[in-house]
Amino acid sequence: MLILILFTALILVFLLGMSLLRQGLIALTYSKIEKSLLLFTDHPLKAFLISIVFTGFLQSSSAFMVIVIGFVSAGALPFKRTIPMILGTNVGSTFTTEFLAIKMDVLIWVLLIGGLVFILIRKYPFRQIGVSFLGLGIIFFCITCFSRLAVPLTEMKAGAEVLRHVNDSSWSALLIGMILTAIIHSSSVCIGILMSFMNEGMIGIEQAVSVVLGSNIGTCVTAVMAAVSGGYAARQTAGAHVVFNILGVLLVFPFLSAAAGFTERLSDDPAQMIAHFSLLFNVVTALLFLPFTHLFYRLIDRLIPPKP
Repeated sequence: MLILILFTALILVFLLGMSLLRQGLIALTYSKIEKSLLLFTDHPLKAFLISIVFTGFLQSSSAFMVIVIGFVSAGALPFKRTIPMILGTNVGSTFTTEFLAIKMDVLIWVLLIGGLVFILIRKYPFRQIGVSFLGLGIIFFCITCFSRLAVPLTEMKAGAEVLRHVNDSSWSALLIGMILTAIIHSSSVCIGILMSFMNEGMIGIEQAVSVVLGSNIGTCVTAVMAAVSGGYAARQTAGAHVVFNILGVLLVFPFLSAAAGFTERLSDDPAQMIAHFSLLFNVVTALLFLPFTHLFYRLIDRLIPPKP
């Protein structure tokens, strides 16, 4: 029971770290995001690239999509312009995954102490940088702790049962990745936990790839919730995010074994394998869909038509 409480507490602390990192980066870049969304989204390629950059800065596709849906709800941004941004935000979110795969145990205390020192300065941009450093330090501290809790968790009945389902079936692994991400509203936390279990040799590469694919669908929940109170254009934007992510998963899932085999060649480190797969998966699917944004727009317009 104590292990489960510690695990839950670590998830909450990880989310706190993500929130601090995001707060610091938003304080540094929000005004630029606001201007760029209105000025540099008139062409699909520009919208695609700008969403990659700003999602990378925000360290969260969910946060970026909430901002985009806010603009759409206010009528400042037409739905059609958001489609390349949806493709780009999936690519930008993989920057976080690549960060999580870096071994930064030595720098954890440097980030934590340096972050606190910068916060105490209280002047722009030092305070904002300090908040980001503190958040990043907390994230890497949690990743280290997840690895240490991996074995004790699997010794528990519930933990062993979940792990058995993940390893028994790729569909179960996909479903677990989707549900866990939807519950905690963060694919980064889900993949961070996955990396910890992979480092301990408890989850195979094929099942890990399935969890990542499921996480890609589960991350859409935040955008859907943000669009509930918006108009039909906001619901179309959230719907486009869901449909694109599901189509991307359906495109890769039939070739899961081949994808897993390719992923194993990307690195000797399990965490980096999964980070590189996430990056390549999102880049390839985005580039495949980018030339057909006008057709995708028509599809969503049929699935979620405007009210007469």
